[in-house]
Formats: sequence, structure tokens, C-alpha cells
Amino acid sequence: MKRLVSLAVLLSLLGGCGGEDGAPPAASATPQTLAALVPSGDKVASLAGSLPEGATTTTTNPFATFDFKNGTAYPTKAAVSIGTVSVPVGATEAFVPIRINRQTPNTVIVRVMTRNGSGTLPGLEGKHFQRTVTTLFFRPGDPLEQTVRIPLINMDAGRNFDIILPEGVAGGLVINSSAKVTAVAGAKPGVAKTAGFRQPRTFTPTGTLAYQMDPAQMTWSDAGGADIWRTRLPHGRTQPANNESGLYLDPVLHPTALPPFAIENGEVVIRSQQLVSPIYHDSKYWYHGAAILTGQRMPATQIQYGQYEWTAMMPNRRGGWPAFWLLPASGAWPPEIDVYEGFGYSSGWNFNRNISGNIHGGANGQRTFTALMQVNAQTAYGLSGFDTGYHRFAVDIAPDFITWFVDGKETYQTVNPFRGITWFPLMNVAVKHGTAEYTGGTGEMRVKSFGVWKVPG
Repeated sequence: MKRLVSLAVLLSLLGGCGGEDGAPPAASATPQTLAALVPSGDKVASLAGSLPEGATTTTTNPFATFDFKNGTAYPTKAAVSIGTVSVPVGATEAFVPIRINRQTPNTVIVRVMTRNGSGTLPGLEGKHFQRTVTTLFFRPGDPLEQTVRIPLINMDAGRNFDIILPEGVAGGLVINSSAKVTAVAGAKPGVAKTAGFRQPRTFTPTGTLAYQMDPAQMTWSDAGGADIWRTRLPHGRTQPANNESGLYLDPVLHPTALPPFAIENGEVVIRSQQLVSPIYHDSKYWYHGAAILTGQRMPATQIQYGQYEWTAMMPNRRGGWPAFWLLPASGAWPPEIDVYEGFGYSSGWNFNRNISGNIHGGANGQRTFTALMQVNAQTAYGLSGFDTGYHRFAVDIAPDFITWFVDGKETYQTVNPFRGITWFPLMNVAVKHGTAEYTGGTGEMRVKSFGVWKVPG
């Protein structure tokens, strides 16, 4: 591997699997939070999933001429606002505008909901308006405004209620997190705005199949090779820059630990663990074992453009940090593409229903931007059970866009600030848990399949 910076610099700066900036927000996130970790049980109406005439299925690139400065610059992210609305007295519906202030370089996911009004004539759910909880999507190239329809029941003059962003938004910023809907005599009826929005894509490999994982034939080692998965990160076996407490294990180098990898029932098991006997490495004792398999020295798994897809069941042990991600084959960092991460070290993370995707830009060990998406997939996409069943996690890397999918459904998209980079895949379960016991739930990621498709650059 060509060393672009010293090992010491890499150890202090490498932000694999998102680094500290990848941590999800606390449950009491402010409106400026970039991610929406949403409680379960809410009714969701996805506007983008059922658009009428005028919807598109292809993406236009509003940043085709943007100077990404060799992957170190990223366009300004969009900010979301809710428009105040006046409705005619006795109206049966209100159309509340949800706007972004500029073209967005990445998907912005907005969850909105109604709330009882205030003052002398508060509108009440079920009496004056129908409770509405809706998730909206603004994708690159979409119009800057769409509307939420709220059925009204008996709105007399001066009656009001609120529409709010209960958790902020994913993929953008917030200008205002609430607005009022008020009945006003003589007000004009609202108009729905839905035309011109792109439908979500469905995952379909467009490249030539270059690699298909066969668990029965898999081998791994410290050094890796053309047909051998590597059991370490490019810079070593620890990640102090992320405050990780797990030593990345190799079954030959660390025979006292449980095997970090196994083939069971035709699938690959990647096991994190609390060590029965601590292991001395890099001048300290390690009490937890992490596990990683990388295609760093496997050309068949490396692409510039194309698709990756894993089918896997995630661990759910608190303090676990599972991920599917990509790094440059050159060994440089940044950039980085995170296909999936599970932030088990955060109390706000729910392995059953939360998902995350991200890119990290920069050069020479210095990160200059991220484009993070974290969302409750149950409310946004109707997807859940990531730690109880097998799900497909995919990414499509094209010259203009990077697009994420779960179970074939598009979940996120960003313009591609990286050009001409050859990527290699990593799949791991990190540990970020201090010296406390690492128990409860499961610390094992189970990978049923993994495929790589190459598209000529």
C-alpha cells in the first residue's frame, strides 16, 4: 500500500465507518439536527411514493458544473421551511407548503405532523382537523416546493393549529420547524404542488457481475490476496481516532479469542466479542475483539463505477458498530462511502429500524465535508427488522450520483464528488464500549450474500 501520510497521522485522523461525525443525534435533537430518528407507530404517507402526473423517474443533475475540487468540496446543503397558511372558513382541506431554499445536492427527508393549536381558538385533532403524519422527499433535481394535504373538519374563523417538524430533517438544515394553519374569512383555497418530483429508483445492477461471494470458498488472512479477504484495516488493527475499544482480530494472530469469522449455514459470520483473556497490542491491553473483512487486495471486488450489494442480518449489541463501507484502493483517506452503519454506541440508535448512509470528502487525512443521512426506515420506507431478518443493502456509484438502496428501495442519493477512484469494500463489526462488559443481544453480523457489478468508467 502506498503511504500518503505517516502511520501516526493515519491513526489519529482516519475516520473509517464515519468517525465521530457519524454519531447520531440524541433523542432530544434540535431543529438543526441533520437526522431524524423517529418513534415507531406513526402513520406515514410518502408523497414521493404515490405522485400523480408530472412525476419523473430519472434524475437531473443541478450540480453538473460544480467544482468539487478533487473531492474536497461539496455544495451547500438545502434548508427546509414550512409556510404559514390561511384557509377559507369551512374549508375541507389545507395545503401546507414545505420548501427547500436551494437545489439540494442530496436527498432531504422531511417528516411533518400536525399539532393542536393555541390561543383563544385552538384547533383540536379530530374535531377541527384530521391528524396527519407524512414523510416527504426532496431529491437532487426536484422542485423546491411541495405541499402536505391536511383534511379539515370544522374550521371556523380564527381557529388554528400547527404543523411541525418533530425531529428536524435528514440530509439538510432547518429554517423554521413549525407554522400555523388558520381559518380566515375570505382566504383563497390552497393548491396542491406535486408535479415534477422524481419517483424513487429500484435497485437493478447495470454493470457486469465481477464478483459473487461464495462462503464455501472464502479465505482470509492478515495480508490478504487476490482471492483472500484481509482481516485488518489498511493502517492496522485499531481505530483510536474513533475511540474504538475493539482490537480487529485475526484467527491466526489471536488464537486465544473466539474465531472472529465463521462459515455457518452457508453464510459468513463476522463476530465481535468480549475477550475472555485480554490481548496486549500496541502497548496496551484490549478487552474487546472487533472483526473486519476487506477486499483491499482483491481486484475482483474493486470498482470505479458500478454496484455493491450485501444481504445480511445486523447485530444489535449495545456498543456494537457494524458497517458496510468503501475506501480507495490507493490506501488514501478520505474519501469514504458508508453504505450502512449501525451506531450501537449511541442510546438513540435502534438496530431494528434505523439506517444510515454517508460520504466523507477531503484529502491527505483531512476530512472537509460529510453528507450524512440517518433515518427511521420504518416510518420513512416501511422497512424494519434489520437485526431480526436478512435485508439487502446496496449502493450504485455512477459518475454523477451515488445512490443507496435497502431491499431494492432507494433510500438516499447524493451527487458524486469523487471522480476516477477505485473503491474496495469493507464489512465489519467495530466495538466502541470502553472497558465495560460487551454483552446482551448479539455481536455477530451474518452475511448471506455479496455481489459486485462493474460499469466501465
